Amino acid sequence: MKDYKSFTFTRGGIHPHGKKELSKDAGIAVMPAPKTLAVALSQSIGKPSIPVVSAGDAVKAGQLIAKADGHVSANIHSPVSGKITAIEDRDSVLGVPAPHIIIENDGMGESVSLPVLKDPDGAAILKRVQEAGIVGMGGAGFPTHVKLSPPKDKPIDTLIINAAECEPYITCDYRIILEYPDRLCAGALMLAKTLGLSGAHIGIEDNKPDAISSLSAYLKNNNITNIHITALKARYPQGAEKQLIWAVKKRAVPAGGLPMDIGVIVCNAHTALSTYEAVAEGKPLYERIITVSGGGIERPGNIRVPFGTSYADIAAFCGGEKSGVLKIVNGGPMMGIAQVSREVAVNKTTSSILFLSEKEFDRHKASACINCGACARSCPMNLMPMYIDSFAIAGDFSGSKKYGAADCIECGCCTYVCPAKRPLIQSIKLAKKKIRENNL
Repeated sequence: MKDYKSFTFTRGGIHPHGKKELSKDAGIAVMPAPKTLAVALSQSIGKPSIPVVSAGDAVKAGQLIAKADGHVSANIHSPVSGKITAIEDRDSVLGVPAPHIIIENDGMGESVSLPVLKDPDGAAILKRVQEAGIVGMGGAGFPTHVKLSPPKDKPIDTLIINAAECEPYITCDYRIILEYPDRLCAGALMLAKTLGLSGAHIGIEDNKPDAISSLSAYLKNNNITNIHITALKARYPQGAEKQLIWAVKKRAVPAGGLPMDIGVIVCNAHTALSTYEAVAEGKPLYERIITVSGGGIERPGNIRVPFGTSYADIAAFCGGEKSGVLKIVNGGPMMGIAQVSREVAVNKTTSSILFLSEKEFDRHKASACINCGACARSCPMNLMPMYIDSFAIAGDFSGSKKYGAADCIECGCCTYVCPAKRPLIQSIKLAKKKIRENNL
């Protein structure tokens, strides 16, 4: 029996089948860099980075190859040593061609690093986070140096490290907890230091009891008293910022607001790990740990992979695809993006790549809404998705706004539970887009 209490958010949410058993026991493997890498110039929220290299240039792993374009942007570093062969459009995660830096790996493994920081203050850590190109690595990709620089009128008293990992299939953060507890905790305290805080909270879903117990033991054995673990009920979307903050601190983010409005900053577990590597090892962010899973891959697992590595190369490293792969998804099945090509490459926000088979999809066609209210009951934001959907279909986006489309966190709970199989989340995304475009 567990010896801790689990916390959660107040309403809505679902508990889809986790499918985590496919990869959770696979320790983190290191994938060798492929011969050719395509490094996207847009790997975060904000403006794409500006290349500082040209075709024909020789580069080393860790070398800056694209600089941030303004404050809300992120530096990009070469994942390998080799030669720049082109800067050209390639298929991107978003399904449209976008600029990439193409690098031919020379196999020499030459690298450069940033100076190691010994006992840095918060300002030095913040500068290093920016230099290293660290972004939110749970999927959103917000440049971390921006998140750690709230306005002076927004005092922060709490840092939460998000290790909930509530999406089905994904287990990379779970493996980070088990394999790198020292780096995770050190990185969390570095992030806290930039905010003038002495400690942090780490939220972990209670369907990972070994992660909770092993991290608790690490903290106890090392006399670390300024990191607090909060066990979270296994309930999707427990890892969404607003739901996580309520579970840990019982504070509600106001409609249209941000966590900093209530004194909280949330960072992903992998972001904490990457912060440690950047500060203590001088390593810029040019690779990450991802989950590769689904019924369509021979060897599901967790791998450390250089940015710019194609899905095709990753599939080959994981034993190849099984026959009958229907979809490849970047991210989890609830909020991820279906991919158009196996030549799309891993970037900073790629938490997982799912090779999904026919039997992992519900093929029922959508039918008319039966007004059952299941979508509203499951919505963690207390919205009425059926009305947002109906107004969007009618082209009345003011009506969609009236029913809270802008407050939707796009978790997909409504679509998951709808007995009529309506594509509710697609309608809501459309409504949000039109509301922004038309300044409604």
